[in-house]
Amino acid sequence: MLTNDLDFRLEPRLLELYEEHKQRSAKIDWGYHEFLPWDKAQDFRRVPWDPSQVTLPSSVVTAIETALLTEVNLPWFTSHLAQTFKGSLTVIQDFVHTWTAEEDQHSNLLETYLLITRSVNPSRLHELHKMTVENGWSPDFHTPFETMVYTSMQELATMVFYNNVAKEANKHDPDLGKILRRLAKDETLHYAFYRDVIKFHLQLEPNYCYHLGHVIKNFQMPGAVMPDFEDRMAIIAKEANYGPLEYFDQVLDVIIKYWDIENLRPIAPEAEKARLDILNYHARMKRIKERFMRSQK
Repeated sequence: MLTNDLDFRLEPRLLELYEEHKQRSAKIDWGYHEFLPWDKAQDFRRVPWDPSQVTLPSSVVTAIETALLTEVNLPWFTSHLAQTFKGSLTVIQDFVHTWTAEEDQHSNLLETYLLITRSVNPSRLHELHKMTVENGWSPDFHTPFETMVYTSMQELATMVFYNNVAKEANKHDPDLGKILRRLAKDETLHYAFYRDVIKFHLQLEPNYCYHLGHVIKNFQMPGAVMPDFEDRMAIIAKEANYGPLEYFDQVLDVIIKYWDIENLRPIAPEAEKARLDILNYHARMKRIKERFMRSQK
């Protein structure tokens, strides 16, 4: 069995998972207006923007701007999910609607914060926002299971990003630290749903390993389509607590252990080969990380 669709036998368990998500989400429901420092707002027509008004370090501004330009891809991501899960399990289609509603205010919060605090040139931010959305986003995989693998990793990576950057941001603006930690809570709940959908499938049918490898070994955030993405990530890795080392320790290593890939035993030879390829990739990335850490001593 090498199907790449989701298994209908798991629908009762996924319904329970979805209900749990809604209950947990309802307990921490929020509106982005609650987290913004409105007392700092000024009319740009009356008080034009000037670089001297920026109070945050450039590395933190770059991190927040990069997060925003990732979040604004929500229409494209939702479109991909809707098309991918059309005809798949109803509970997954319902979750995509809930996920979209919960994600929708993330970009509003980040963009409004940047404008209120005058941390960016508003005209330049408008141009970047528009350019990023116009560029669009589409993955190089199109099956329900692979998409679930991708969203699991993407939500975990975003959660880690927000929590890590919050530690640096909090030194300069506690309001911003609070905003980022609030966003991370949403990503935590979304990650929990997606990762467990994958775990349930692997437990039921280890041959699903066949469809893990391509996504894991080629993972990129949807924000990779934004202008100067690599330069941005280099700055963030150096000065804002999220780079390749954090990705390995807090995303790749975590997800491979959670899905227990080492102990899965698929029957199909192609699936077993894919499982071993993932473990070899993980081991190679670990060696690279360890060599780098030794070089820094």
